[in-house]
Amino acid sequence: MSEQNPLLSDRDVQFQLHELADVASLCRLPAFADHERETFDLFVHSARTLARSVLYPAYRTLDLEPPRYEHGRIHVHPVLRTIWPRLVELGVLNASRPYAVGGQQIPRSVAIVAEAYLMAANAAAYGYVGLTAGAAHLIEAFGSDELRDRYMRRMYSGEWTGTMALSEPQAGSSLADITTRATPQDDGSYRIAGHKIFISAGDHDIAENVVHLALARIDGAPAGTKGISLFAVPRLRFHSRADDALVDNDVHTAGMIHKIGWRGLPSLVINFGERGDCHGWLVGQPHQGLAHMFQMMNEARIMVGVNGIATAAVAYHEAVHYARERRQGRAPGARDPRQAQLPIVEHPDVRRMLLRQKAIVEGGLSLIIQAAGFHDRAEHHPDPDVRQGNQRLLDVLTPVAKSFPAERGFEANALALQIHGGYGYSSEYLPEAWLRDQKLNSIHEGTTGIHGLDLLGRRALADGALVALGREMTAAAADARAAGVPSDWLDRFDHALQTTAALTLELATRGQQGDPGFMLRHSTDFLDLFSTLVIAWQWLRQAAVAARALPTASPADRGFYDGKLCAAQYWLTTEVPRIDHLATLCRTGEDSYARMQPEWF
Repeated sequence: MSEQNPLLSDRDVQFQLHELADVASLCRLPAFADHERETFDLFVHSARTLARSVLYPAYRTLDLEPPRYEHGRIHVHPVLRTIWPRLVELGVLNASRPYAVGGQQIPRSVAIVAEAYLMAANAAAYGYVGLTAGAAHLIEAFGSDELRDRYMRRMYSGEWTGTMALSEPQAGSSLADITTRATPQDDGSYRIAGHKIFISAGDHDIAENVVHLALARIDGAPAGTKGISLFAVPRLRFHSRADDALVDNDVHTAGMIHKIGWRGLPSLVINFGERGDCHGWLVGQPHQGLAHMFQMMNEARIMVGVNGIATAAVAYHEAVHYARERRQGRAPGARDPRQAQLPIVEHPDVRRMLLRQKAIVEGGLSLIIQAAGFHDRAEHHPDPDVRQGNQRLLDVLTPVAKSFPAERGFEANALALQIHGGYGYSSEYLPEAWLRDQKLNSIHEGTTGIHGLDLLGRRALADGALVALGREMTAAAADARAAGVPSDWLDRFDHALQTTAALTLELATRGQQGDPGFMLRHSTDFLDLFSTLVIAWQWLRQAAVAARALPTASPADRGFYDGKLCAAQYWLTTEVPRIDHLATLCRTGEDSYARMQPEWF
């Protein structure tokens, strides 16, 4: 564990927030009028300090000593009980929420960078925050005044924590198949009975209570997704409406899942109603639970994407430090064995691996911040047309913002391990642990294949989505051309954009003609193609800023901007050409795995 590891590059964060995203311009929106650049920087600085001084030093401990399941309860490592109050004090639980609910009303595009530092330092420790914030926001958005007062308030204050309780043993991604029941009671509550699995932070001893935001079917509800409702199901419930004393709510931890990564955050099997006395309270409208839960699911998808970038970033910076310090081999043509060995960063293939990591990490961070900016304007811009347009962009980018960091982040983590050589695969060095953590991100909140189906089958075809995204990309390309970005990079980008637009139209037509199987056969390849284009767009945006800044940059900054241009060149010349091959697979419907029969494997 390198003490010099910055987790994220502070210089890059300043570039991304202020030179590229211009987050201070959000202060012109009424919701953020009380803020200025200095308050944004102070919040990020506070999170960065806590991440480096408290969360990062605890990472190894939490990875080696995961929670224990004893006598039906989960007990976490004591260090988590010291970390949790510090995270609460930072205000990260409700940083982006309105003043009216105790929040700081900070833009998501700022808060998300603060969260990235915390995730890079210790993903498992941050997980309690992300889940609690998302669950509380569900109650804020859809709950009654009573639920907001009794549950949301305690969750945002850190007194209690929260979860999302969706999956069941027979219903993972297929939520239409959940069987947890909800039976109405005379007091307005519902008796909840069922089993949930893979419930992160569903039980622990860092806070007094856990509130599960659970999906269940009210007795007599329609089959399928149309019959799903959303409930707040606490581990401990209030004795009555008039009495705030807490009593057992018949919520039981049946077992703990032993994970390869995120080991400080327990993943559990939870049983509701073993004694027939588990009470839940309806959140929102009956039979609208899945629609309500999509708010938390989409927020969680972005959170997973941030974690993917953060986990790749901390490993990248560890690899950079190691490559500068580790000496092996000599320059090509050197024949004198007495000649000093070179730092391995001098070897071209090591620089190739580092540049690939940089392109993934900084391109992905750019996308995450921009998606958060779309969220800020979709939620807070006074013009309803602008809000709608930004929501449309956020919707189409969400599968990419989740899946690209998870899939390419895993690749970046593997490269960091590779650079460490034999030390990389030893548990004494951290790259192997971060690689384990990263693998969970391609599974959390929907596998990559599911997001491919979602992107191609729904989001990319939503009314006006691709037109709006195309306008953004075309404007970025025009700006890059005006800034002096090399024309051959732009030509490749323009070709890729046209290819993607034509392919999407072709596949949509096949679907409309009654052949959805053909249309979706290569949906994962389409997601890869689409993600590659989106990250190329991000690198064009960064290249334009760097090209303008470079002529007058200080000596200290010249290397930073040159590095940006090298990473942009790398992505646009080595990755973007893959789009033609992926488009051919989608367009022709290459059928090897469609034709393959189960018994042939």
